Amino acid sequence: MTGGDMIDDLTDADLVAAAASGSEAAFRELFHAYVRPVFWIAHGLLGDRRDAEDVAQETFTTAWRKLRGFELAGDSALPWLATICRNVAANRIRGLRRERENTAGVVDERQPDIVNVEQQVIDRELADRIAAEVSRLSESDRRIFTLCIVDGYAYQAAADELGVSHGSVRNRLSRIRTRLRGAVREEER
Repeated sequence: MTGGDMIDDLTDADLVAAAASGSEAAFRELFHAYVRPVFWIAHGLLGDRRDAEDVAQETFTTAWRKLRGFELAGDSALPWLATICRNVAANRIRGLRRERENTAGVVDERQPDIVNVEQQVIDRELADRIAAEVSRLSESDRRIFTLCIVDGYAYQAAADELGVSHGSVRNRLSRIRTRLRGAVREEER
């Protein structure tokens, strides 16, 4: 087993603990697992691709600095990273407002002053529900979910990676999405 294989078999909690002990490989694995969801959270808050890329990068820089002494509560690092992302995005929004006020003299009222705390709680609960349901999937379904949803692979690219047919990936991903939607709706009731 190579070192990369050992990293691939670790849970998020194991990866966080290893990264906190200085393992750049473990942190790199966390980065690759969650950079896309973090980017999309930032993009949803900021509405600008470049700002979202900067916030995603700063999120992981902040996470790296905060690893010492941090213990992951739960199965997924996404809620922790999402919280850091929202805080970084809120700082970015405030900075952009100040910059506009100082340079243009006119405030863009479309940009919020702060990030809605209630929405943060809802987002975290939703992320936790999705992570819990994903953890209940079979290993092959989790791999399809990771490749297509987290990593953004096209069906054919995921099929090639997994050695299965395009139709198999498409059909299984459809069932996975239906299952996740059902779990989220069931929790909301």
